[in-house]
Amino acid sequence: MKNERFDIHQHITDKIVSAIERGAGEFRLPWHRSAGNIMRPVNIASKKAYRGVNILNLWATADEKGYSSGTWGTYKQWTEAGAQVRKGEKSAYIVFYKEITVAGDDGSDETDTRLFARATPVFAAEQVEGWTAPVIDTPATVITPIERAEAFVAATRASITHGGSRAFYRPSTDSIQLPPRESFIGSPTSTAAEAYYSTLLHELTHLSGHPSRCNRQFGKRFGDDAYAMEELVAELGAAFLCADLGITDEPRADHAQYLDHWLTVMKADKKAIFTAASKASEAAAFLAALGGA
Repeated sequence: MKNERFDIHQHITDKIVSAIERGAGEFRLPWHRSAGNIMRPVNIASKKAYRGVNILNLWATADEKGYSSGTWGTYKQWTEAGAQVRKGEKSAYIVFYKEITVAGDDGSDETDTRLFARATPVFAAEQVEGWTAPVIDTPATVITPIERAEAFVAATRASITHGGSRAFYRPSTDSIQLPPRESFIGSPTSTAAEAYYSTLLHELTHLSGHPSRCNRQFGKRFGDDAYAMEELVAELGAAFLCADLGITDEPRADHAQYLDHWLTVMKADKKAIFTAASKASEAAAFLAALGGA
């Protein structure tokens, strides 16, 4: 039975909050996975990666259920692919917005357009029978993930200097400051080089918010929470770019000081994570376009 009261914004926000709380103290994206091969979730029919908050929701669901394929689709899309969703499997939800025309508020013949959120159930490849992931031959000349990251960063033409012990983006000079490369250390989930690049991608996401680029501003809506929102955008942007470039995402040392604030913001505003994910996708696309990607 269709539930008219189903709130997709609240449903997805609760799912993401739960995923963060499950990893409390060790929060990382995408969702605390122990080793590499991270990727954006992909649709079985279009072969395209999901965008915005749908990335986070499907990552969170995959983490909760132990799915690793990264391939999702509706019941109909799996059927068209020659597969069958197993009886009793529960779907995850993605959201997309449809523009609708409504009568104006002033009683005139003028009309307004509004965005209507629509929830669509999807299933992971692990929930179907009759489908096998295609084997992709990797060319011997494929660029290694770190080389891809180096080329990506160079294409942004960002002003980057090394020195000191902190990583940050300075708006007044429109520049990024990073510790020396040799000061980054590896971990059980990342090499030192991966830690370096994931930190740099975080700061590049900050850089994308400059008024001459994506002009990202949160003050009017989020007030005192604007800084935490920008940090969340930078963290999500770095995670999206790490997935695109094949880099294992490394938790930042300063996660803890923002984590409780992120949860507070998301619990107070059910659309906050949608806004952050949308802005992070926009930032990732902007930076990728600088290199002609």
